Amino acid sequence: MTTLYGLKNCDTCKKALKALPEAQFVDIRAEADLVSKLPTWLEKAGAKALVNTRSTTWRGLDEADRSRAETDPAGLLAENPTLIKRPVIERDGDVFVGWSKVVAEAFS
Repeated sequence: MTTLYGLKNCDTCKKALKALPEAQFVDIRAEADLVSKLPTWLEKAGAKALVNTRSTTWRGLDEADRSRAETDPAGLLAENPTLIKRPVIERDGDVFVGWSKVVAEAFS
């Protein structure tokens, strides 16, 4: 089973969903159990891949919160789900972050 974690109004998530019609969509803010998911995502993808430093949310953080991306990424992302680079796609124990050519090819 393929599960796509994202936001309904995110253009990148919409592209991924269109390409993966069989994927189950989970709203990352409202429905995802981030406390249980984030440790696995961080282990498999890493904080650099998961933390979206180009987001509006990131620009609104102070330096103390930004430094948590290195020291406590799971806590920072759980408190600010819109900081998670989207979509996060789980399939057969693998975790993919974003919707790049490389990720799209993994599903073709």
